[in-house]
Amino acid sequence: MTSFIIKSHVQRPPHSWKQDSGCAFCRIINNESPSKRVFENDKVVAFLDIMPLRKGHTLVIPKVHYSRLSELPPDYAAAVGEAVSKVAHALTQALGNTALNVVCNQEYAQAVPHVHYHIIPAPNYASPAPTVSPDEEPPLTLRQMHKLEFEGRDELDDDDAVLLVKSIRARL
Repeated sequence: MTSFIIKSHVQRPPHSWKQDSGCAFCRIINNESPSKRVFENDKVVAFLDIMPLRKGHTLVIPKVHYSRLSELPPDYAAAVGEAVSKVAHALTQALGNTALNVVCNQEYAQAVPHVHYHIIPAPNYASPAPTVSPDEEPPLTLRQMHKLEFEGRDELDDDDAVLLVKSIRARL
């Protein structure tokens, strides 16, 4: 029995046995769900987040289903790392802002259980800071900031996405 199972997996690419049909990212990989792709190769795909924290918020994912970064095979980990660097460079050029946050959550705060990196452009601090008056509200608590950050997200606008994808791809 065991040899039969092993033989059935020989010569099969990892993505054919390492997917989760219920996973939103696996559906994107298989073109079953739409995405605004900015980069793709045989091991990785990068696309704009549909609920971006900021303009240009991009996700980079391996084309195999692993929920934990710590379990990702080395060849896929290397491909994802290279893609993160390449997409981050193109994104900074497209937006004219070199400040980024790059985040990968494992279980804690991981909304989709498929390894993924967020590349999130930071606010552009080159513009003048707003003035603060003495009668302003006290600083936000951590809970208030979290609520604003996650509940204040808007859906990605399709027209904006098309322009942004073109701009990022032109710099890859």
